[in-house]
Amino acid sequence: MPIAKADYIEGLAKGLAVLEAFDTERQRLNATLAAQRTGITRAAARRHLLTLAELGYLDSDGSHYWLSARVLRFAGSYMATSRLPRTLQPTLNRLAAQTEASFSAVVLDGGEGVIVARSAGVLEPVRHVAHGLHLGARLPAHATSTGRVLLANLSKEDFEQWLKGRELARITPQTEVGPSAFRKLIAQVRRDDYCLARQAHELGIHALAVPLRTMQGQTLAALNVVGTAEQLGDAVVQRKWLPLLLEAARELRPLL
Repeated sequence: MPIAKADYIEGLAKGLAVLEAFDTERQRLNATLAAQRTGITRAAARRHLLTLAELGYLDSDGSHYWLSARVLRFAGSYMATSRLPRTLQPTLNRLAAQTEASFSAVVLDGGEGVIVARSAGVLEPVRHVAHGLHLGARLPAHATSTGRVLLANLSKEDFEQWLKGRELARITPQTEVGPSAFRKLIAQVRRDDYCLARQAHELGIHALAVPLRTMQGQTLAALNVVGTAEQLGDAVVQRKWLPLLLEAARELRPLL
């Protein structure tokens, strides 16, 4: 629900926008780059960068700025206090121990999926691990199995609003970027109630995802398993992985 204009703190919003301007593509920013990425003036960006550095959230060499370890306070507080990751983690660890595969739980945040829980303690060859699949990682929703599941669980009106005017980046040759074709893809995921994404986010990486719902039918997150084409072949997906994920989702439902 929108708040009253008088209750909206513009300076806080701009400061947070500056923090969010840092990502894997732009790990270091100066005032000019920060202004370009946030849509504020260079003078305002400079003041925000200086203030955030003074508060300890940024480090600087006098010209460029980068995130300091202090920003992990936000993530740490979320992980310590949020019920969802704490509820999901034991199930993800159990699935990983049973199968020696990698599992993640993801929530939707704007145009990205955010990993809020991930299986731990699995020893797997490096070549089988998708790049960037760590706790807190933000992945493009349109190019991932979990993101597509979460988009398919929006109402059709909310999905159209999400897609309106949005440029879908082509990350690999298999990434679907055409709005019409992407609508059809999401409609199919909605009918199937699961998504098998093949090399849409990273070449060589395949992922299967299902929704995680409450007893009231609200979709809170998506659960997926990641592997190679051989590990997630069509036959083995239907025989092993899809039943495994669906059963885990069913077991988690009373807890969410």
